Amino acid sequence: MSIPSLPEHPRLLFGRQGIEALKARVERCEWAQKRWRVLLQNGEEWLKESVTLPPRGGNWYHYYACPEHGAALRTGERIGEWQWEHICPVDNRRFRSDPNRPEQDYDGCVIMNVHGMLANRVRDLGVLYQVTGNARYARKAAEIALQYAERYASYPLHTIRGEARVGGGRVGPQTLDEAVWLMPMAQGVDLIWQTLSPPNRDLLAHKLFLPAAREVILPHQLGVHNIQCWKNSAVGLVGLLLEEEELIQQAIHHPERGYWTQLRKGVTADGMWWEGAWGYHFYTLSSLWHLTEAARNCGIDLYGEELKRMYDAPFRFASPSLLLPAFNDSTEVNLRAQAPAYELAYARYKNPLYLQLLAASNRENDYALWFGVEALPKPTAARWRSTNYPTSGYAILAKGRGEKATWLCLKYGRHGGGHGHPDKLHLEIHAAGAPVASDPGMARYGVPIHANWYRTTLAHNTLVMDEGDQQPTEGKCLQFGSTNGVDFVVASAGAIYPDVRFVRAVALLSEEVIVVLDSVRCEGEHLLDIAFHLQGSWEHLPEGTKWQPPAKRGYSYLSEPTIRPVKGAITLSIRQSGGNTLTATLASDAPFELITALGVGKHSQDRVPVLVLRRTGNTLRAVWALSLKGRQLQAEILSAAPDGAAFASRIALPDGRKRLLALNPQGTPIQLQTPGGASWRVDGYLGIQ
Repeated sequence: MSIPSLPEHPRLLFGRQGIEALKARVERCEWAQKRWRVLLQNGEEWLKESVTLPPRGGNWYHYYACPEHGAALRTGERIGEWQWEHICPVDNRRFRSDPNRPEQDYDGCVIMNVHGMLANRVRDLGVLYQVTGNARYARKAAEIALQYAERYASYPLHTIRGEARVGGGRVGPQTLDEAVWLMPMAQGVDLIWQTLSPPNRDLLAHKLFLPAAREVILPHQLGVHNIQCWKNSAVGLVGLLLEEEELIQQAIHHPERGYWTQLRKGVTADGMWWEGAWGYHFYTLSSLWHLTEAARNCGIDLYGEELKRMYDAPFRFASPSLLLPAFNDSTEVNLRAQAPAYELAYARYKNPLYLQLLAASNRENDYALWFGVEALPKPTAARWRSTNYPTSGYAILAKGRGEKATWLCLKYGRHGGGHGHPDKLHLEIHAAGAPVASDPGMARYGVPIHANWYRTTLAHNTLVMDEGDQQPTEGKCLQFGSTNGVDFVVASAGAIYPDVRFVRAVALLSEEVIVVLDSVRCEGEHLLDIAFHLQGSWEHLPEGTKWQPPAKRGYSYLSEPTIRPVKGAITLSIRQSGGNTLTATLASDAPFELITALGVGKHSQDRVPVLVLRRTGNTLRAVWALSLKGRQLQAEILSAAPDGAAFASRIALPDGRKRLLALNPQGTPIQLQTPGGASWRVDGYLGIQ
């Protein structure tokens, strides 16, 4: 597919019409004026500063964390030329950098931030020049960019392990970092292109942009991946900047790696990015818009339906308080913090769904300044309802109105590739505007706790067999629906371990009461643990004996562990941070052991109550009844089918009513006995009376 003739510069971040619209916003909109004044003030400060590039390329973001606690380090005082103190926020321990050991080259991490800051400065100075016409801004932007052109080849190629090979960068330690740095540099140079002399344009093209695109980024080839999206945008911007059709074609139309391949294969029918982590969903979105806008300014329309689905999806999957779970390699994402990205999304798609974010924002951000609609329509109130998303593999149950509604999500679907976690049938619960049971998320990849806790099965609310992690697999939703006023989902975990079948049913009886039914059946005897992590602190914890966790991944991070035998049922209370109390009643049809401990939250000193139902055998049938208002529930298993998998349970509610629930993992009709001796026919996977 041939590329149309390109318009005059600028044509990447803005075309000529975009510049005029930006000027109009600055003139007419108070929110734009506030952001513009900040940019002007920064620009005046930058003009006073001399340009000094770092002496070397930067180090990997994920190494910048305390190796003991996993918390991100804080940069302290400067202690030498391109050297700093690095402080753990947990215990204030000071670290010094070791440039010979990449995992301890903390100075290199700060240097990477400096490189990024300078690239953004080139872009912002270019914006200032285009709006004001003040040539001083263009000269300062050119000074920074030209210094990089002179120095670029002298920065050694290096990976995150310090290796000089494909996959590394010169400015950054990966092609990803190289692309992230290169994009604002290209946008800024485009904005000042008309002020550059032909020799300087040639220097920037042949000493900086083309070597970065052709020699560093393109040789590292990935398939459908968030990193490849960043690389496509960087290569595409260079192609559009320099009128290099080969680079434009590589970025947009390459059949294995190009933009269209990424969206058509990487965006699910539900709109979520295939890696299953909300952090990477938005990280991918933040890479794509640079290319879509530059292409739009050049007469190429990349704003397809797949991209719109990516913007729409978070509103479907977010909790009522607009939090997205920390699934896979992600932290919890507050959708409100993504409001700036939706300034561009609304400008291009005009979807009223986005207005609830924009209306709550002060709009004093770059995206609003660059792309924002001057006057926004009034948003409509969001409605929360139970929905199943089989393509992504998430079932959401919800009851109530507004931010205080009860919301839960059962995660049963695809693994998510290299960023997936071994957590099939993990359950996330939010109520009263806060997480109740949540995924711990991730630490930075360069510290041991990420692999040894956050990426373990035990760190999630699901089944662990023989104290080892689940295998990567894809589960299946068996039944989803509503009956007798109860919203429910039943799902199978799939091949998480050899010769095991784990089926979980979750029923949202009311805004207050959640019931979870678990059935595990395996060949031969195994040690079966079902873990549940609940936010808050233990309250009136039943007495137990000290327990020594095994020195295994996940288990070794448990603190204050105790164990006690249980026959029948047991109730525990957790005091939540907002003052509310949660009660959890768990019961099984056979004696089990209950382990209570403190697991890991955001770092190793952020402790979260965890309870583990443990039993050795070839079957495990359990019921968990949660009262989100701290009231007493009773739960018991009444009868089990001869196959050892199906069972019926009775829940006594705080108001005195009783509900019967039966889990039938095979799904074929069975007969179970009710308390009065009557026969109960269960036709599907879940029966509710």
